[in-house]
Amino acid sequence: MHIGNAAAQEDVRIAPAPETDILLELGVGPLIRPSFEGSSQYEIVPSPIIRLHYLNIPGLIEIGQGLDTGLSIGPSFGYTGERKATDVPGLYGLEDLDATYELGLRLGYGWSFAPEYGAEVYGEARYAFGEATGLVGGLGANGIFRPTQSLTLKFGPTATFASNGYIDTYFSVSPQESIASGGALDIYDPSGGFKTVGLSAEARLEFQPSWFLNGQAGYDRLIGSAADSPIMQAGSRDQLYFGIGISKVFSLDLF
Repeated sequence: MHIGNAAAQEDVRIAPAPETDILLELGVGPLIRPSFEGSSQYEIVPSPIIRLHYLNIPGLIEIGQGLDTGLSIGPSFGYTGERKATDVPGLYGLEDLDATYELGLRLGYGWSFAPEYGAEVYGEARYAFGEATGLVGGLGANGIFRPTQSLTLKFGPTATFASNGYIDTYFSVSPQESIASGGALDIYDPSGGFKTVGLSAEARLEFQPSWFLNGQAGYDRLIGSAADSPIMQAGSRDQLYFGIGISKVFSLDLF
């Protein structure tokens, strides 16, 4: 679960002027999400919006071609909040966990079949540090529909993965924890791999020049070692999230 995501992808209404070197979008909004990995309880957290729409370093690289087409690259962030066993019935005996932070990159490629239709695929990988360490990330694809000049809609499947260290932190039960739970939680030693599969949807409306209203919603289903964890007795394999935000695009001439 992530409080923020950054994508390097060009919007149909955002086109760089000849002298522009960077088009950067910044914003923020609330996100409703599970309070921890596998939780059936929800919390509201701030969700930053950071999108690199266009980057031009003369003689080296140019990214962002318009209409969600071509290669995109940008930063990717993630955050998993703390987990306290005393806050959740059924987790008695587990050790409390501090927050985990994630930092990495997102790569994508888009196609435009017509002004109204397009598609994209993307992947992201992040390094997790804090309570959990390891590699996390995800894959996805979207169909893109632009019913008007000011509105863009996206919908498609997603999947996430995590390495052993991350999965072990959030889904394992040690012998000591099993004893502390009074035997309610069996000893469990999970392994890394794919963590969730799901669906995501996005809506994006330009209500003023360079100002955008962003909405997102998604459903993830825990799979593999994460889904088989005894911790799921106190949570849910079904994970939902909803968010809205407002953002503005800034144009920079650096070179």
